[in-house]
Amino acid sequence: MALPGAMLDHVIINARDDLDHAADTYRRLGFTLTPRGYHSLGSMNHLAMFGNDFLELIAVPKGATIRRDLLSYSLGLNGLAFGTEDSTTTYDALSKAGLPVEPPLEFIRPVEVDGAARDARFRAVRMKEGGVPYGRVFFIHHFTRDLLWRDEWRHHANGVVAVVRAMIVDANPVAGTKLYADMFGPEVVRDIKGGKKVVVGNANIEVITETTLKDQFGPSVPNAEGREAYMAGLTFRTVSLTKVAQALQAGEIEFVQRPGQLVVPARVALNALLEFVE
Repeated sequence: MALPGAMLDHVIINARDDLDHAADTYRRLGFTLTPRGYHSLGSMNHLAMFGNDFLELIAVPKGATIRRDLLSYSLGLNGLAFGTEDSTTTYDALSKAGLPVEPPLEFIRPVEVDGAARDARFRAVRMKEGGVPYGRVFFIHHFTRDLLWRDEWRHHANGVVAVVRAMIVDANPVAGTKLYADMFGPEVVRDIKGGKKVVVGNANIEVITETTLKDQFGPSVPNAEGREAYMAGLTFRTVSLTKVAQALQAGEIEFVQRPGQLVVPARVALNALLEFVE
C-alpha cells in the first residue's frame, strides 16, 4: 500500500483561550480572517486562506471543559496538517507502516456562505498523543473545500499567497525528521545547513538546531519556554514586500527589514516567528 503524498494543507497557531487577541494581532499583521468558526469538537478558529493552503488560529473558549489539550500546549505555532483526499486509505497505509495514528475522526464546523448556513465537513487522521514531541501533526480530509477556499477570503493586505516554510527546532534533526520519512518516504528528506528539510508540495518543513535558528533570526526567535523541541515559525510568500511593510506599519507591528525579507519577531506574533519573502 502506497504511502500518502506529501502536501501541506495548513499550519496552526495555538491561541490557547484568547482568540480575540490572536485575531486582532493577525489582522494587524495584514491577514484577512474568516468569520469565527466553532468546531463540533469544541474548539473555535479563524482562518487566513491562501492559494492552496491556509493559516489557522485556534483556541478554546475561556473556562472550556473540552479540547483542554490546547491549554496544555504553548502559545504559538503548534500544528502541521497535511492534505489527503482519502483519509481511510491514508490511515490504513500509515497503520501498516507502523506509525502511531489514531482512527479517522469526523467533525464539522458551521459556515455561513452567501447568507445560507452550511456545514464544513472534515475527517482527521491524527498522530497519537505523545507521538510528536513538538506539537500536533495530522492529515485532514476536506469534504467541502468550496466552503473554505473562497476568493473573498484570499485577498490579504500583506499580499500573502502561500505558506512556503515551517521551522521546527530539534537538537537532533535526524530524529526530528524520522516521522516524515516514515509518513512520506525517505526521498522527501534532504540535508540543509544545521539540520534537515522535508519537501511537502510547494513548502518545506525545516528541522534545525536552535543555534541555526538564532544564527538566522537573532533576537526575533521565539521563547523556547524550556522545550527541547518546538515549532518555531513560518515563512510566507507574498506578491510584494512593499505591501507587507505597509500593512505592518498600518497595524503598528514591529518588524525587521533585511534584503529580500521582512521578519516579525515571535514576541509580537503569539510566540511564532514570521518571515515574509517574495
